Amino acid sequence: MTIRKGEPWGVPVDRPPGLLLVDSDAAVARSAVTDPDEPVGLTGGDLHRSLGSPPPREEMQRLPIDVLQVTVDGAEFTAVAHVVARRSWWRGPVMAAMNVDHIGSWNVAPRAHPNDGRVDVVEVDARMSLRQRWQARGRLVAGTHLPHPLITVRTATTVEWASPRPIGVWVDGRRVGSARSVSIRVVPDAFAVLI
Repeated sequence: MTIRKGEPWGVPVDRPPGLLLVDSDAAVARSAVTDPDEPVGLTGGDLHRSLGSPPPREEMQRLPIDVLQVTVDGAEFTAVAHVVARRSWWRGPVMAAMNVDHIGSWNVAPRAHPNDGRVDVVEVDARMSLRQRWQARGRLVAGTHLPHPLITVRTATTVEWASPRPIGVWVDGRRVGSARSVSIRVVPDAFAVLI
């Protein structure tokens, strides 16, 4: 069941013997696809950072997380952290579907949560100037780039993006190619991680 405001999230568990530890969002997503019933321990990645970057320990917390089913011009991918579509950070539209708050050190979607049944969709208008993008970039670490009149944020359970020209697409930090259409569907409580 997805998290609700004011309610506890996850359950305490002892560290299982032979726990698979993964250090990237892409590795978590691979595990969610290959063995969805076997949780993994996190040691890195943006999901790990969004959960406070705790070190491995004997008493852990088992946390259900949402997974993103992503279709990029017909090719299927799974994500646990984010999907980004852009030509450049510095010009043109930028779109990010965020299941977590961070992309690296950038706090892109400060209100995103990996188990709320939604993604935070952050879109940068193509009309945003280079100077405004540079200023927003300086504020990304603290998450103070919002609000901004040329950056919109909304939550959604499904996302559809279309572009007349191919645009680069990154799934959990890995470039998966260029595409004209991207669709994303949130699958609530699809996997569990241990921290």
